[in-house]
Order: sequence, then structure tokens, then C-alpha cells
Amino acid sequence: MAEEESEQTSPGILQEIFTSPLNLSLLCLCLFLLYKIFRGDKPADVGEVEEPLPKLKKRDFTLEELKPYDGVTNPRILMAVNGKVFDVTRGKKFYGPDGPYGVFAGRDASRGLATFCLDKEALKDTHDDLSDLNAMQQESLSEWETQFTHKYDYIGKLLKLGEEPTEYTDDEEVKDKKKD
Repeated sequence: MAEEESEQTSPGILQEIFTSPLNLSLLCLCLFLLYKIFRGDKPADVGEVEEPLPKLKKRDFTLEELKPYDGVTNPRILMAVNGKVFDVTRGKKFYGPDGPYGVFAGRDASRGLATFCLDKEALKDTHDDLSDLNAMQQESLSEWETQFTHKYDYIGKLLKLGEEPTEYTDDEEVKDKKKD
């Protein structure tokens, strides 16, 4: 008689689990949690991890000297914003060859950032004094410069035609390392 009773309750429990949407949902949740517990939180295999490039020594750049640092010719990506050159290599997803702002790599991006224009034609291959920007565009450019200053390494100035580069000392680089 005890066997008959257990046979009747077993199909009843299974039937209750699989016919009730709430119980079925809870069962799925329990199975999922068990899977997560036993599987663990193993990071996905992302293949080879690129080693970060060594920090670039401070120096000033002309527009021509900046061009090779576009992520294609050279793995390092530099760009100028409002007369300052920044190393944006760690933002490769954005500023690399396939990134949405890749057009700015190895160039003076000031005009494009100020006007929100991503066309290569909007960028000049010669020194751009930005004197024709309106107040709103100047403010936007200033905000971009602030963002880059906080997020990326400052490398040096973007030199105007005929301007002499600044001689940076090792003391300045030591100060920068202490800030990091």
C-alpha cells in the first residue's frame, strides 16, 4: 500500500512541476543558477592580448610628424586637439582605423570635434588657426580638450609652421609618472 501511495505522488509532483508555468519558471531559474555555480565565472577566451606600448616621451609634433601615428602605419595612435597632442592608443576602439573617430588619428582633430563633423574633408592638412569657429564651437572644442586631458596622456604641442619645439626634460616626465 505504501508503494501504491508513492507511485501516485511521484507522477503528481512531476505533473505539478511541468504543468504550472510558475513552477516551470522556478525550475529553469534553479537549473540556470546551478549551471552558473558549477561553470563559474570564467572569462571568455579573447585570444592574444596585445601588450601595451611603452609610454611615449614628451615631444612636440608638426602635422607631418603626426601623420604616421594613425594606427595603421604605426600601432600608436596620436591626435591633436586644440594645439595639444594626445596619445589615444588605449582608445583604439574609437580612434583606431576601424573606429568611429578613426578619421582623426594622426591628425589635428580640433575642427572636426568642434563642428561634430567626421568627414575627412572637414580636416585641414595645413595649420588651422580655428579663428572662424563660433562661440558654441569654441566651447565644444574646449570641452573635448578637457576630456582628452583627463583621459589620455599629453605628449606635447602641435607646432605651427616655423615654430620651434619645446625641450622637455626628464624631470617633467618624472612628475607625470608620479601623477599616474
